[in-house]
Amino acid sequence: MTKHIKRPEQSLLLRRFWENAAGFWGKRGTRLSWVLSGILLLSILLNLVTSYGMNVWTRGIFDALQERNSHTILLLSVAYLPLLAASVAFSVLQVYARMTTQRRWREWFTNQLLNRWFKNGRYYHLNLVSGAPGNPEYRMADDVRIATESPVVFVSGMITAVLSAATFIVILWAIGGAFIVHLGGMSITIPGFLVVAALIYAVAASGFMALIGRRFIAVSESKNQAEAEYRYVLTRMRANGESIALLQGEDEERNGVDRSFKIVLRAWRDICIQTMRTTIVSQTSGYIAPVLPIILCAPKFLDGAMTLGEVMQAASAFTIVQAAFNWLVDNYPQLAEWTASARRVAALQASLDELERAEIGRVGRINRCEGKGAALRLRGLSVTLDDRTLVAGAEIAIMPGEKVLITGESGLGKSTLVRALAGLWPWGGGEIEMPAGAKLLLLPQRTYVPCGTLRRAANYPEAALSRSVEEIAKVLKKVGLGHLVEHLDEERPWDQILSGGEKQRLAFARIFLHRPDIIVLDEATAALDSQSEGQLMGLLSQEFKHATVVSVGHRSELEPLHGRKIVLQRGRQGAKLVSDFCRIPNPVLPKGRLRVGLLSR
Repeated sequence: MTKHIKRPEQSLLLRRFWENAAGFWGKRGTRLSWVLSGILLLSILLNLVTSYGMNVWTRGIFDALQERNSHTILLLSVAYLPLLAASVAFSVLQVYARMTTQRRWREWFTNQLLNRWFKNGRYYHLNLVSGAPGNPEYRMADDVRIATESPVVFVSGMITAVLSAATFIVILWAIGGAFIVHLGGMSITIPGFLVVAALIYAVAASGFMALIGRRFIAVSESKNQAEAEYRYVLTRMRANGESIALLQGEDEERNGVDRSFKIVLRAWRDICIQTMRTTIVSQTSGYIAPVLPIILCAPKFLDGAMTLGEVMQAASAFTIVQAAFNWLVDNYPQLAEWTASARRVAALQASLDELERAEIGRVGRINRCEGKGAALRLRGLSVTLDDRTLVAGAEIAIMPGEKVLITGESGLGKSTLVRALAGLWPWGGGEIEMPAGAKLLLLPQRTYVPCGTLRRAANYPEAALSRSVEEIAKVLKKVGLGHLVEHLDEERPWDQILSGGEKQRLAFARIFLHRPDIIVLDEATAALDSQSEGQLMGLLSQEFKHATVVSVGHRSELEPLHGRKIVLQRGRQGAKLVSDFCRIPNPVLPKGRLRVGLLSR
């Protein structure tokens, strides 16, 4: 598998987004999605009916005012109340259907992405391959929200616009009638002149909006990326607060935060410029639309061809038709924002697609299979990074119960090798055999402490309540963390409170709680003093006599704590296992010097 992800063309990203999004309404979708869509369409139709009723009511009330007919005015005033109540009720129903659809779609879409992101450690692999989209957490949070909210608004808005235009064009055509223009002794008749005026006006406004806001999509995408990077910088600083404080690196970190924030401000400046340009069109259109039909109808009203009620009804219908035709003008900024977010989500989807194809193809990947006899067996194992071979042609068998130390110069790929053993690093070649059902636990040098209680941190990755307080307390005392027992159910920032040595002791506590068959330690005792290191490794040997332990380390104190030592040495084609020593006997808690015998070179 290549360790580079090719970024798809921008024109294909929206298609990729809709291919996945269609599953919400397709065969993989839910009945609820169709029910909500039906309710949304019904509410739009009912709202259109009430809008038509309001339009007719407007004509009646103004005609009654012109005729000074108090009885009709009173009847229409009373009739307005149920019409208003129906309009409000249908609008509330539409809001419910629209927002519920948005929420359900976002839930479905997010779960789809999260399932694929978590599967087979892809959340980890995306950090290692080049070309992968940055800030996937921001894409799955903010970008997915915008990408699933806006289309529902757009679709409901377009349906409303089309139906409104179709309905009120008939009213405009009937009320406005034809308009006769006299030019130089010639008479030109324009049938349905109000409809023609609305069309011309809408085309002009939409054209200006498309011309002025053509860069809005690119600017919105840049703004979203800048916001994601800025949030990541702040989160990373908080996560590494102790190291920054100890090194007194506040000034340098502040410079980094300021640089990132300046990029955000520049992006928002570009958004501001684009918004100002589009506002010129939208605001101008908003002021002209209500006035233009009154001006156009004025000649007919003055010569008695139209009543005041017909003028106001025409003005109301013209505004509705113009709003329908100018849907693009009113929604262009939101459409640009949605396009940018949908592209960012689709880029993440495309990256996951490529990882999936590589997993199926198995090209350039380490093959993991079941084996018998050995706890771990490597057959021609090669580990690669960016098309560079770190470890080449490893052939070794580690038997159950062996305590093995892997050592060598820094930068040879020892940590990458143990991650391949644990199944976290898929790139390379050859095979890794493990017994069926064997449970493997990897302890990295930097212990991960999740948010929440100390009880959750000790039980991790299992649920916080999977073990009793008494069981956890017993193990914590065993690994030298007895002073924390009374704080087990307290929620604190334990990742910041615990020292490096305490975190590594906590990692050993997880070993005693989870009882794995194979234990892989990647410099998991580097933060401990030699005496504490010896005590913990001794406990490990005593309580896990039949478990296999594979350690990576540089300290000479580790050698007496293991029964076998494997040395990696740098080579032109990658590091190789050049020596394999076995200590006799296999130690439990060594005392004094042990005889070393060379088994193979």
